[in-house]
Amino acid sequence: MARTEAGGYRERLLAGAVACLRDKGYARTTARDLVAASGTNLASIGYHFGGKDALLNEAIAAVFDQWVERVERSLFDAELGTPRQMLERAMAALIDVFEELRPELILCIEGYPAALREPVLRQKLAEAYARTRQVGVDMIRRAAERLGVEPPASPEVLVSVLVAISDGLMLQWLLDPASTPDARQVVDALAALAAFTA
Repeated sequence: MARTEAGGYRERLLAGAVACLRDKGYARTTARDLVAASGTNLASIGYHFGGKDALLNEAIAAVFDQWVERVERSLFDAELGTPRQMLERAMAALIDVFEELRPELILCIEGYPAALREPVLRQKLAEAYARTRQVGVDMIRRAAERLGVEPPASPEVLVSVLVAISDGLMLQWLLDPASTPDARQVVDALAALAAFTA
């Protein structure tokens, strides 16, 4: 019984932290905000996470992980299709959701400057990117195996490039949504670039 309650507190704290980060941002979220949002108490923050900053760091990493899970579902919860169709679905789950995920995008962007000054957050974000790359590599290998094809390049490099494209477009979209290409345009551009350099 105690474990269930403890697990409930931890999950409530994480959910409350994500909500606070969306609403107030990293720097303006207080421990009292976290308690109010999670319906817990101040002592539970220290007990489960060691402190407010550790909880916020964990919440930012959780947002990254949820986004990667969304991409994985978009790829494998439907018929695989062709490699191009799979890439379009993956890019749609990364790019065409910017409007829907606007608070999370702002949260991710706000996490970067804080990470430059906070070594623990920098490590958490680096670990989140490492998990993202590993899950992406696993997705490419699983898809290639199911399709009976070889990946066109190193899966590790492909994932890093796709993450860089997504992150770059995220920044562009936050500043100028109307000028940011959608997933289909990105895939068309990648195909055109591959043909041009072949």
